[in-house]
Amino acid sequence: MGHCLFPSMHTVLPSLSQLLKEKKEVSEPAAEALINLSLNSNLAAKMVEMGMIKTAMDVLYKPDSSIARLLVMLLVNLTQLDSGIVSLLQIEDDKMQGLFVTKLVRSFCRSSDETRDDPFDHVGSILVNISKKEAGRKMLLDSKRGLLKQILRQFDSTSSEHSQLLFEAENQLQNLLLITEFLWPALLLPVAGKKIYSEQETSKMPLA
Repeated sequence: MGHCLFPSMHTVLPSLSQLLKEKKEVSEPAAEALINLSLNSNLAAKMVEMGMIKTAMDVLYKPDSSIARLLVMLLVNLTQLDSGIVSLLQIEDDKMQGLFVTKLVRSFCRSSDETRDDPFDHVGSILVNISKKEAGRKMLLDSKRGLLKQILRQFDSTSSEHSQLLFEAENQLQNLLLITEFLWPALLLPVAGKKIYSEQETSKMPLA
């Protein structure tokens, strides 16, 4: 039965991708279907291969986008694959390289902590995913883009001392973050966490 399923996906995935551009009553169930299908790594790889990340980003930043939260969740799933990270970083396009990541960081940092329904609150998970590749770490640390500073500003006032220490040790921090992927979740989860994780959920996380 599995053999029958995958050939049909060659037609289903492009169709669902096109439906993302339609009105909410059509695009919302299409996005939900793609999120569920992207949990299968083979199908997720197929989505990346057919340009789903660009499609999701294009729809996400349309002025009238009504499924932003779902598109961000789809990007979280797709960036768990190396090919998805490469696609989001736009590594193979010199002129566009980093544009998607810059947009996502800007939206993540601009969005309000207070809103429970913030469509960009899962961008922190995308940043953790891309930090697993050296190219992703380099992009986040690129001083010309200033992405790391934008992210660090998301620490609330109670973390101002922590944030100040990070700024003071910026050179050492950059060296550390460049060579290891393991520090990134520790850095990014407190920022993402105040938006998406309850105290109960964070208590279950392993201590760094």
